[in-house]
Amino acid sequence: MTGIGERISYYKRQLPETARLVAVSKFHPVEMLSEAYDAGQRVFGESRVQELIAKREMLPDDIEWHFIGSLQTNKVKQIVPFVSMIHAIDSERLLLAVEKAASAIGREVRCLLQIHIAREETKHGFSFVECRGMLDRGIIKELKFVRICGLMGMATFTDDREEIAREFGNLQNFYMELKEGVFSGNNDFCELSMGMTEDYVEAVKYGSTMVRIGSGIFGERI
Repeated sequence: MTGIGERISYYKRQLPETARLVAVSKFHPVEMLSEAYDAGQRVFGESRVQELIAKREMLPDDIEWHFIGSLQTNKVKQIVPFVSMIHAIDSERLLLAVEKAASAIGREVRCLLQIHIAREETKHGFSFVECRGMLDRGIIKELKFVRICGLMGMATFTDDREEIAREFGNLQNFYMELKEGVFSGNNDFCELSMGMTEDYVEAVKYGSTMVRIGSGIFGERI
């Protein structure tokens, strides 16, 4: 098995210049993150608040921390002071909770709206209809400290590559609809976070700007 550094280099070579690698380090020990850091990786994705905080305290300050998991509103205040991006804004309530916490400390926070594109009901996110409805009600005007920077989605966990491509294609179409519509002229709205170890190849074909690779870099969690 190749080392973490070699695997990071491999994935970076596979990605177009328009896509960034988010190393999904959740559940993996700090020593493995340090090895990835020494190989030049600076963007890490975590999905548990306490684990993120603990790792941040032990690792260099120039790391860009992305929160990629389901976020409870009562834990928002703990990560807003430092998180670089929140990928999984899956409800209007959570969006407004981030706005409130960010406004309290005067810090802008970049966020992505999570869209439910998979067949699996266990995955979270707005439906296309729900997201359109929220945006049409003018919520953007209420946001002074949250910057909506794009969308995030997870495809169905399946070996059916056509299904995966269809789901990513649907998300790309919705992204373009919003970019040319409610976010027209908004340069902040430029990110499409989709694709993981099993399906990043399809994701980049449909315009992903951030792929979230975990097991491909760090191996399966023991």
